Amino acid sequence: MKKDTPATLRMTRRGFLAASALGGAALVACGRSDTSAKPAAAGVADRISAVDAARPHTGKSVTAQLTPGPADIDLGGVHARTFAYNGQVPGPLIRANVGDEITVSVTAGLDHATSVHWHGIALRNDMDGAAPATPDISPGASFTYRFTSPYPGTYWAHPHTGLDTDYGLYLPVIIDDPADPGRYDAEWIVMLDDWTSGVGPSPDQIFEQLRSMSAPGGAPMPGMGGMGPAPGTRGPNGSRPSELLGSDGGDVTYPYYLVNGRIPTAATTFTAKPGQRIRLRLINAGADTAFRVALAGHRMTVTHTDGFPIQPTDVDALLLGMGERYDVTVIAGDGVFPLVAAAEGKNAVARALLSTAAGSSPDPSFRPPELTRQIGTVETFIAPTQFNLPPSSDVALQARLTGTMARYDWMINGHPYDHTVPLTIREGQRATLTFTNASMMWHPMHLHGHTFQVIKADGSPGPRKDTVIVKPMQTITVRLVADNPGIWMLHCHNGYHMDAGMMTTLDYTG
Repeated sequence: MKKDTPATLRMTRRGFLAASALGGAALVACGRSDTSAKPAAAGVADRISAVDAARPHTGKSVTAQLTPGPADIDLGGVHARTFAYNGQVPGPLIRANVGDEITVSVTAGLDHATSVHWHGIALRNDMDGAAPATPDISPGASFTYRFTSPYPGTYWAHPHTGLDTDYGLYLPVIIDDPADPGRYDAEWIVMLDDWTSGVGPSPDQIFEQLRSMSAPGGAPMPGMGGMGPAPGTRGPNGSRPSELLGSDGGDVTYPYYLVNGRIPTAATTFTAKPGQRIRLRLINAGADTAFRVALAGHRMTVTHTDGFPIQPTDVDALLLGMGERYDVTVIAGDGVFPLVAAAEGKNAVARALLSTAAGSSPDPSFRPPELTRQIGTVETFIAPTQFNLPPSSDVALQARLTGTMARYDWMINGHPYDHTVPLTIREGQRATLTFTNASMMWHPMHLHGHTFQVIKADGSPGPRKDTVIVKPMQTITVRLVADNPGIWMLHCHNGYHMDAGMMTTLDYTG
């Protein structure tokens, strides 16, 4: 589906910065994977099957069918022609226990190749849903994903093909631990998104304008220099630099921000009883937006991030970059309370409602005071000791993040994805991976097929993650264990940065 819209593209300050040409060179659409690329070496392919056989297997199966295709979606009085799974946004929940075989049959109803990537799940490499490990699915063709998850947690699924990450193609995936008693009375799955498809410029139009601003003649807006407004001042469309992110919120200001597929004026309502303990599973499915999330009138106890436990920590609000997930618990109050997800640096909100009694909700633009109190970020949390990864290291890997809005030339280690030099590792090695952000933009960095442990600035162990925000000019080191052989993507989860080239691979050798 190609969308043409007369709507004027609305971008944040950095979306207009352009000072130099690309010299005619075409940027790689890195998500548009080359399915002819060479798969894992034969020896590694054998190890993929051997490692998978050693994972937990219950003998039980969970099946699902997905049809990605064009869909007309009601966002709450606003109708959008977009792409979606099974005609709904978010797509249908897929839920299984650790060790269950998950069998998902996908029939491609799009006019271009697609895939389903199982974000955060340490599954076998040939089922990852990202080429070259898994071939993309051609229009009209079908493919069946079969895998198990060795770890419980909150995960999600989305395509790994071009700019499809900025349409309605996403769904929650929950992996339960049967031995976990739960200790909560109700569960609320919350998917956050930034939305333009069918109501504003298409993702392709946005990407072309981001690129065209760097082409010859693509001059900056009047009065906008290379650095933009000073910290604390407002940029175009009400955007402002974010202290939490160390830069502007993103490249694009969206027409709407959604919770579970609904705009703020038509928010979904989760019903519970006063005093109940509610587990919220927060998932940021956005393409270009970090969300600061708070539940009015409540403190949140954060229990998990990216599927793994942390030492329970009370906060008033949470920051989620694209691809991140947090699990929190709250004790429900008595009344109607807005769950507000502020689009960080973009002067807009998404919201839903928690209702435990009769009452009216505040205005859709209401921002609870919790948003400006104690805010949980990756630096706030630590993993319980039993979830720490080994401190020793056999190999040191480096991922230097570079690029500018002036050129829109996002790269890892000096190369866009079509010229990438893979990071290499051998099965069984313990590694440190250091992200060095040499750009003036924040990047949520995601590694497929693995969990890593963030090492704090003082050298102490932080939380287990698979996606971590790296601020401008910041260096973050993580630990990982090479226990899942194959070819794995490592990329920025800003959909436009990824498509411009900020992606490489972690290749197992030998």
